[in-house]
Amino acid sequence: VDPDDVLTKEEQIYLLVEAKEKCQRDIKAQLEKIKDPSCPPEWDGIICWPRGSPSQEVSVPCPDYIYDFNHKGKSCHAYRYCSAYGTWAMALSINKTWANYTECALLFSSESRSHQKEVFDRLHLMYTVGYSISLASLIVAVCILSYFKRLHCTRNYIHMHLFTSFICRALSIFLKDMVLYSGTAPSDTDRREDDFRGPLPGQRGHLASISMCPQVGCKVVVTLFLYFLATNHYWILVEGLYLHSLIFMAFLSNKNYLWVLIIIGWGLPAVFVSIWASVRASLADTQCWDLSAGNMKWIYQVPILAAVVVNFFLFLNIVRVLASKLWETTTGKLDPRQQYRQLLKSTLVLMPLFGVHYVVFMAMPYTEVSGLLWQIQMHYEMLFNSSQGFFVAFIYCFCNGEVQAEIKKAHFRRLLALHLGQQARPGSCCCAGRGSQAPQSCSTSLAGRGAGGTRGLLLPARPRPPGFIPGSGTCPAQELSQRGRGENTVDLTELTQCHPKPSKELETML
Repeated sequence: VDPDDVLTKEEQIYLLVEAKEKCQRDIKAQLEKIKDPSCPPEWDGIICWPRGSPSQEVSVPCPDYIYDFNHKGKSCHAYRYCSAYGTWAMALSINKTWANYTECALLFSSESRSHQKEVFDRLHLMYTVGYSISLASLIVAVCILSYFKRLHCTRNYIHMHLFTSFICRALSIFLKDMVLYSGTAPSDTDRREDDFRGPLPGQRGHLASISMCPQVGCKVVVTLFLYFLATNHYWILVEGLYLHSLIFMAFLSNKNYLWVLIIIGWGLPAVFVSIWASVRASLADTQCWDLSAGNMKWIYQVPILAAVVVNFFLFLNIVRVLASKLWETTTGKLDPRQQYRQLLKSTLVLMPLFGVHYVVFMAMPYTEVSGLLWQIQMHYEMLFNSSQGFFVAFIYCFCNGEVQAEIKKAHFRRLLALHLGQQARPGSCCCAGRGSQAPQSCSTSLAGRGAGGTRGLLLPARPRPPGFIPGSGTCPAQELSQRGRGENTVDLTELTQCHPKPSKELETML
């Protein structure tokens, strides 16, 4: 058990028992050497007190095996007083040996609790707003990519899986907060301080998770949270592998390899999270599994950290290739400052897609829930983790030229259908005037009336929207049609089927 890590109640008891056994061995060795009258060494249930000289105060550093003690500062001590008679001073009101733990219990002060509550409330508000915005934008992005059939291709299928993993991660966080912490009442803070005065001091909220739900239910919620957290990291890795393959190999753009990527994104996390759940249920089945259980956390943390590291190196390699291509194609054409500006823009776009922000505090464990560095780390992670889904949806969907083109075409078809429904008359063709919402000009072809007769409306070529790359994407063409009243038929024939080059598809993604 690591005393610097967040502890369960059982782990804290284990550390206390271990400290008691060590203290008893030390006391036995000291008693053999004591000859002059003095206060005897003893174990008071918290600290192993050494021998005390008469009429002197004895100080002992706050023990580090009590998690909630303030044992980080060098000047924090607990105190006892040895009387002139060689006995420890008594607290007559409770008929117990007097001891002063004030410096060790600084974390229990009202001011400290108030400051911690303020920090946690701010962090909770930050990630709740961030995940809510990300959740809304991701749902819209998934609906857009699912609705337009021309956007159905390997690249966008991967995007939709990534969006879904972000959605599941946000929902699992909201569910975990609701299940684990909704039952915490304001009086719990006072109850924790009362526990400190009881037979086993130091048992705060970290040591016993307060939950109003059944044990099995909250364990399932925590397991699902860890699974969706892992799947989110692995779908970010899949996106990095796919983008990397477009530059170097291009074989992953084949639809046949989509199942391999799906297994990596959804299957691998299920394996190591299931192993963790089995080990946790067998060896440390305590509370709701929301607290650390020693080294068991590495069962799921090592694969996640591996995905983060691999993605970071893929990011560095892609930035290297982009920089070399930029220097080759723009040498002598652009000012060096413009070249650096373009490279910086591409790098900033790639950073949220590859989850580069995870690397900053990756090596720092959550060991001390206090201090300036911890607050910086938590605010940084809550801000970027909660808003990453929004940036991914914004870059991959809302800023994508193909998506913008499909939305504009859908809007155009709607306006055209409304116009034809209002203006069409039997035996005639009407073109919109200046005040109409339809296009200003059109050409018609009347093929006659009667059985099987049709009227075709040929639309003029329209300029492509900014950012649209003809022939990019692996999506097949769709022949779209709308039927008017009677025998009228309006045919809109779009782009023919295309087989893009990897470079063009990469250009579309960026």
